[in-house]
Amino acid sequence: MTIVDVDGKVVLDETVKAGENGFVDLWLPRDQTYNVKIEHNGKKVEAELSTFEGDNTCITTMQLR
Repeated sequence: MTIVDVDGKVVLDETVKAGENGFVDLWLPRDQTYNVKIEHNGKKVEAELSTFEGDNTCITTMQLR
């Protein structure tokens, strides 16, 4: 998993293990926008996520394909 903020600063670049339910528990600083990339076994997904007030705190739309 790689997470980069809008200034290009790498926030996370490491292997992350999902729980039995397939979800990853992740906390990011508030009031920011991030580019999140997940890759596993040749499958990948990328999305822009943000942590502003009113933004979703549970993202279920990122699925490896």
